[in-house]
Amino acid sequence: MDLFLQAVPIFLLIFCRITSFFVVAPIFSNRGVPAMFKIGLGFFVTVLVYLVYGINQTVNLDAGYILFVIREILAGVLLGFVAYLFFTVVQTAGAFIDLQMGFGMANVIDPMTGTSAPLLGNFKFMIVVLLFLTMNGHHYLLMALMKSYDWLPISNELFTRIYEGSVSEFLARTFTHTFMLSLQMSAPLVVSMFLTDVGLGFLARTAPQYNVFVIGIPLKILVGFAMLILLLPGFASLIGQLFDQMFMAMENLLNIVDADTSS
Repeated sequence: MDLFLQAVPIFLLIFCRITSFFVVAPIFSNRGVPAMFKIGLGFFVTVLVYLVYGINQTVNLDAGYILFVIREILAGVLLGFVAYLFFTVVQTAGAFIDLQMGFGMANVIDPMTGTSAPLLGNFKFMIVVLLFLTMNGHHYLLMALMKSYDWLPISNELFTRIYEGSVSEFLARTFTHTFMLSLQMSAPLVVSMFLTDVGLGFLARTAPQYNVFVIGIPLKILVGFAMLILLLPGFASLIGQLFDQMFMAMENLLNIVDADTSS
């Protein structure tokens, strides 16, 4: 009974971090994934993590235990949120492209969040999910979650790092970086749409008899789809680099906490 009372608090702390990660992380947080599956997967991953990292850990079951639970939930949410930021790159890039092509008002339901999303952003997001699953990215996410206990053990100083501002600064820089990536990803199509607008402007000045508003909308859609077809073959390598940066950002987050803790 003493061994059971010692193991349950550690097990629950690990379970809180893993389930909070599944709530936010891409693929696992998809609304199409049943809640029972998430809980069951979280339970079995927790068992594995406990057998490797938590079997020799001890924690006092007192009023401070609530703070430990909140700290583990924050750790899981932070890791999942950093991974989720890089998945929103393609949706933001698709929103920029849709605004230029005229699809800004034609939104569809995003299966991951259940909210409306741009057409091309949702299309690219589906491709990203398929590529991520093809590359066994979900396995790497689980591995990163389990390895997080090497950098951020159960007895950590996450609250202190958040108070010092290092975690907040990292999140701000990561958000800025992902926004710049979305701009770079949408730049070829946005520039082509801008040049199409310039050409239509010259046409309106040289041949006023043409109705530019009638010609411009289908022309921009045709040019946009033509550019999209030309750029799709290189989309896989681009997404591969995006995944590399995502896992690097997760590692940098853990390194920041680990470096501050060791200091």
